[in-house]
This record gives sequence, structure tokens and C-alpha cells, in this order.
Amino acid sequence: MCQRPLMPKASAVWLIDNTSLSFDQIAEFCGLHLLEVMAIADGESLQGIKGFNLISSGQLSAEEIALGEKDKNYKLKISKPKSYILESTKKKKRYTPVSKRQDRPNAILWLIRNYPRLKDAQISHLVGTTGSTIEQIRNRTHWNTANLVPMDPVTLGLCAQIDLDREIEKCSKNTEAKYNKAVDDISTPFSS
Repeated sequence: MCQRPLMPKASAVWLIDNTSLSFDQIAEFCGLHLLEVMAIADGESLQGIKGFNLISSGQLSAEEIALGEKDKNYKLKISKPKSYILESTKKKKRYTPVSKRQDRPNAILWLIRNYPRLKDAQISHLVGTTGSTIEQIRNRTHWNTANLVPMDPVTLGLCAQIDLDREIEKCSKNTEAKYNKAVDDISTPFSS
């Protein structure tokens, strides 16, 4: 976790304007040199920068500032976030090295055999291939069909286990929803 505020200079401007913390404390907390903090306070530096409110952004608590104002030797500590923002789960297409590209057809064959209900788009997303290649392997018209051996794409390093599990779960949910709809249609054939 980062131990400095997001915008150290704007944070220093705000701390100088809104607190009675010492310049040493502000310099230590913001990761700036003491002379730079003094220049900001004197108006010689960063005149056009608007202060960044550390309390409203959740990076510093009012209690922490109060402790620092009481004891000039106290070192301010950045607040822990109340919630962590997860990284985007969608990933961009990644580069597949030339040495692993020859393994794609084997991985596609493994996916088709073990999870026949996976859609071509899902397989394409997992392995990073085209729909025509998937169709050729499924129809056994691929140029290298005789030499293909089903191999797990996770073992080959073409996709992550989490991504594979996510696609399988989507497929099973879609299948279950279609099954439930079909059962509902059968159980109420003459409803108006």
C-alpha cells in the first residue's frame, strides 16, 4: 500500500492552509523536502495549485491531524481505505508467444471435447483464436487434424483457471435457464 498521499504537493498546500501541523510533519507525510514545504507556505512555490482535501478523500482522518497538532514529533499515518477497488475483471487481448500458438488447436480440441456446450465466442475468448479455426477443428477439417491431441489450455498457459471456470459457469447458467424455460413451456401448454 502506498504510504504517501495521491497528490503530495496539492496535499501539502491543503495541510498548510487548513492545519497547524509543523513543516517537518507535512514534509514527512507528503514526501517532500522541508525547504519545498517552507517555499509553499511563503507563497514562493505552487501558487496556482489548489489544495487537495485529505479528509474528504479519506486519505487522512481528522483525529490523525489532531494528534499531529498536539504533538509536533508525531508522524502522520495515511488512513487505510474503507473499501478496496477491484481491478477490472475484463482483460484486453494479450500477446501469445509464437511457441504457444501451435498449442492453440490442441487446447480448442480439449475444450470442445470436455465442454461441448461452450460457444465459439467463449472458446475464442479463452484461447485467443478465430471462429473459423474453432469451426474447422469441430468439423475435423483443420489441416492438422490427424496430429491434434487434446490438451488443457490452463496447463498450456493459454488462459487462466479463473477465466475457464467463469466461462464454464456462464455456459451452465445459460443451459439451466434454457432448461427451466422449456420445462415451464411444457407444464403450461394451454395458458392464455
